[in-house]
Amino acid sequence: MVKNRMLLLSISLAIVLFLGTSTVNAQSLIYHLNHEWVKIWINQDGTIDLLYDIEIACDEGTLHWVEIGQPNADFTIGEAFDEYDNELQALDTSSQGNYKVRVDVEDIEAGESVRFNLTTNVGRMIWEDDENPGNVGMQFNASWFPVEVGNLRVRIVMPQGVTETDVKTLTGVEWDSADYTDGPFAVYWERENLTPNAEYAFGVSFPKEFVEHYEVQPNFLVKYGPWIGVFIVLVLVLVGVALAFRKKAYLKPVVSMEALGLRRGLTAVEASCLLDLKPEMIVTEILYSLLKKRAVWVTATEPSVRLRVIEKFKGGKTSSTAKSLRYYELDFLKAVKKDGTLDEKLLAETITFLDRSVEEKLHGYCRKDTVDYYSRVVEKAWREVEQAETSKLSSKLFDEHLLWLLLDPKHQEKTGRAFRNRVFEPSSLWLWYWFGYQHYHPRPEFKPNVDAPTKSGQPPKIPGAEFANNIATAVEKTSNNIVSNLEKFANAIVPASQPPKTSHQPVHHRSSCVCACAACACACACVSCACACAGGGAG
Repeated sequence: MVKNRMLLLSISLAIVLFLGTSTVNAQSLIYHLNHEWVKIWINQDGTIDLLYDIEIACDEGTLHWVEIGQPNADFTIGEAFDEYDNELQALDTSSQGNYKVRVDVEDIEAGESVRFNLTTNVGRMIWEDDENPGNVGMQFNASWFPVEVGNLRVRIVMPQGVTETDVKTLTGVEWDSADYTDGPFAVYWERENLTPNAEYAFGVSFPKEFVEHYEVQPNFLVKYGPWIGVFIVLVLVLVGVALAFRKKAYLKPVVSMEALGLRRGLTAVEASCLLDLKPEMIVTEILYSLLKKRAVWVTATEPSVRLRVIEKFKGGKTSSTAKSLRYYELDFLKAVKKDGTLDEKLLAETITFLDRSVEEKLHGYCRKDTVDYYSRVVEKAWREVEQAETSKLSSKLFDEHLLWLLLDPKHQEKTGRAFRNRVFEPSSLWLWYWFGYQHYHPRPEFKPNVDAPTKSGQPPKIPGAEFANNIATAVEKTSNNIVSNLEKFANAIVPASQPPKTSHQPVHHRSSCVCACAACACACACVSCACACAGGGAG
């Protein structure tokens, strides 16, 4: 009897261990790319057709999808097919400045592989080449992956009429071969055994008359750098002369100027433009910013948001408290009509000016590095909330970081996780929370005294799950009901703050020929045009 029980126990333990091991293995994914082949057609309208031919192998776990980076936000998805000509679903999964297309593949198990094509058309890729007057160019980084890539090929087909002598490439990145196999002249590069996250840049420059449209982005330092240098030298000379006359010893000054790098100092609302939040969500950010400063109160949320401007903030810039408000907050207050609703036109102008102001602040800075920096700011804010030792501290940090936390598209999920085993302890001063609690809670237990917050009494503690649901509901409904006509508001912004989309359905479809031909010489030059780059992944 004892032996039977021991045998049964051993069998049960073995089953548990087997299932546990299976679960762990099922949850892990290890993969690599056998090849990543890229073919680019430069169209005369200034767009490109971009083909990715990828063969990906699953080493452990199960592969469900593959994400492929896109050069910028202005892209249109064409088609995706596997090697057996089965059409695959391709979805835009871009977020926070990371532009990606996810291709869903059938479940690929360990030891199996799949090969597929994805075509997109991408706008705003051809830029004026400042280093080669009369030329335009394109710089392209193939989508990098966090795993090894066995073989990378990039083939760029030039516009009709471009010849070998017309084409220049990035300095030190001469083409491996070139030919007329596709009809127009084409150049080709190949790289072997790429390490994880390896990035390779390829570029071409050619006479501008071969395209009908291209982008122009004046380089401030190139245009005005010499004058700035003359001005600095003149100032130093004058300072030196003045000091000499005064017979005072001085140290030679060291003048330095950083041309590139990331742009620090943006507010959370300004960063929301950089991280590509929707206009209505940016407006919601501004509203919460004003609620945090106790400048407005929400009196109604249906069918659209209605506000009351707190007395001491009335009068806009002439108000004694105006110095505590940002330029976009003052513009927002101008959009509040007498009945408390928001004027779509003035609100659109607020977002347009905000967007232009952010663009001006980015001049001379690297956009990609800046986007990455503010994404890290958001991540750090969440870590501080989640790692706080007490509920009270966690609640306080949530209030302090609120505007940054809302920039995360997964803020609802992360709020629930941060307060899963905690309560939320609000202050009577936090109007941003009591606005949501009052308007979206069926029976609010607490109503703050908006004009005299110190007399509001002790607010109740909120269970973490309830708090996460309340904040998510308030943000979502507010952004949806910010104005009575959301479409009219959004359309009024597009012409000013977002360039019209130039991409369209790709002309080239389901072509996988990315091959090398006879090698030949090429001319080298620095192609000073926009860099296109994005990373990929799988799951």
